[in-house]
Amino acid sequence: MCGIVGYIGHREAYPVIIKGLKRLEYRGYDSAGVVLYEGGDFKLSKTKGKVSDLEAKAEKEISLTGKMGMGHTRWATHGVPNDVNSHPHFSNSGELVIIHNGIIENYEPLKKELINRGYTFKSDTDTEVLVNLIEDVQKKDNLKLGKAVQVALNQVVGAYAIAVMDKKKPNEMVVARLGSPLAIGIGEDEFFVASDASPFIEYTNNAIYLEDEEMAIVRLDKPMKVRRIKDDTLVNPYIQQLQMNLEQIEKGGYDHFMLKEIYEQPSVIKDTYRGRLLANKGIIQMAGVEDNLEKFLNADRILIVACGTSWHAGLVAEYIFEEFARIPVEVEYASEFRYRNPIINENDVVIAISQSGETADTLAAIKLAKEKGAFVFGVCNVVGSSISRETHAGAYTHAGPEIGVASTKAFTTQITILTLISLRLAKAKGTMNNSDYQRYLLELELIPEKVEEALQTNEVAKNIATIYKDAPNCLYLGRGYNFPVALEGALKLKEISYIHAEGYPAAEMKHGPIALIDEHMPVVVIAPKQNHYDKVVSNIQEIKARSGKIIAVVTKGDVQVKELADHIIEIPDTAEALTPLLATIPLQLLSYHIAVMRGCNVDQPRNLAKSVTVE
Repeated sequence: MCGIVGYIGHREAYPVIIKGLKRLEYRGYDSAGVVLYEGGDFKLSKTKGKVSDLEAKAEKEISLTGKMGMGHTRWATHGVPNDVNSHPHFSNSGELVIIHNGIIENYEPLKKELINRGYTFKSDTDTEVLVNLIEDVQKKDNLKLGKAVQVALNQVVGAYAIAVMDKKKPNEMVVARLGSPLAIGIGEDEFFVASDASPFIEYTNNAIYLEDEEMAIVRLDKPMKVRRIKDDTLVNPYIQQLQMNLEQIEKGGYDHFMLKEIYEQPSVIKDTYRGRLLANKGIIQMAGVEDNLEKFLNADRILIVACGTSWHAGLVAEYIFEEFARIPVEVEYASEFRYRNPIINENDVVIAISQSGETADTLAAIKLAKEKGAFVFGVCNVVGSSISRETHAGAYTHAGPEIGVASTKAFTTQITILTLISLRLAKAKGTMNNSDYQRYLLELELIPEKVEEALQTNEVAKNIATIYKDAPNCLYLGRGYNFPVALEGALKLKEISYIHAEGYPAAEMKHGPIALIDEHMPVVVIAPKQNHYDKVVSNIQEIKARSGKIIAVVTKGDVQVKELADHIIEIPDTAEALTPLLATIPLQLLSYHIAVMRGCNVDQPRNLAKSVTVE
């Protein structure tokens, strides 16, 4: 969950690294550091805090020249966030320096062994253990840096993406990965290393994504070599043409990335179904589904594995798949999936959902499902990510880079993809009549403009936020398709404003949560005029009878709930199964404005990181 940036070439390394770290700060922001190589020596600056703190400190304490270097922005795992535990870390001799994303699970026995050999440690990190292990291997067997890294990594248990430099090798950087992403950008007489492509997209659109258990020796004077860590086999890497552009990763005039990404939803939903949905012709075409249609049609059940917001999208999909395609669905937390010895059969289809495509728990669930013989289909946003490579087939969401830690457009584009799949299966199985099928296709095509209309509730959400920004707790209620939306709305409020919030099925309120209702408790109720409407109205009346404050998300023109609620936010009418795509919009806006009014860091909420690449 940390961010890695490295550079070797003809440019000054420092500006490239600092700019890159700022773009990767969504991956971790409790400390940061940079090391530059010049004149046969390393120059190091690191600090607790954000990249801006590092920038201010580095400019005072080190010379910022040198054409090779690397930097790191950290999300702490081993060791509290402080200057000492910040990366980069030196070996005892000071000749090797490393940056690392991941967790070395067996670092304690390795550390004890190294202490017995006379090594000392300044930090509490597993990373300092790794760099000293590499040094120990290098000196003991008189090995070159690349070979020493390879031998050391074969003694390591855990996950890592690393970059290592040796004081004696002024034009060389060794990088490796297992379980944590690492990309190498290839320019003209220059190389970039980063956790994703955003730090180097303005310099080159050619990149190699290392596979698990691969390492590369990056040099200016020799061709780059990629090898398998286990057996030293040479690999012929695939050079990928990046589709990202610089404009996508800038704020574009918005105060926060999160707000920009909320407002991008009409266009990215359209991008997600573009070329796949031909509503006028009654066609859905998705290569990953068409090529494996029999796998889906013959499935005993669908297992959906995901974490966080992606898990909520999976819950929406459970309703959609079961209603449209009549296939049994189970939705699993990927983080718990492999720890309960799940029953997985060869006739199961496993759908793995992840915005980044690098979520460690979801990757572990994929590997387990493949071992059991299941067909695994991935839904992710990042081309070339680990999940896109580990799954048998899949579909990209085309949401573009999502920088804000709290997912917004990832959620709606994931639901869009899953809706397309379920409709295609319903058509193939004959579980939906032609008129309903055509109606849903036409309605899905209209969703972007209806999301645009839902975004016009921004000022209403902002006004409501002024009233409830200091509330200590909040409940979110929904039924059917909108129960997962209630969960997602509560998660957004928790993530970015630090207000305790919980989502419940509306009918479950009287089985416990109703005890919390009083005049100080805001309750957000998702109440579109669809099935269950009368039941939700009854739930609202129960809350009002106990002096609760009602914020209701309703279908435009609603009268009944409007008379009961303290505040209403109107969304356009749509087919019931598509209401999550609209109902989530005002909840995102409400959370955003409350967080801003509370002075919270919207894009980088405390203790969180965007891409959870450790278990």
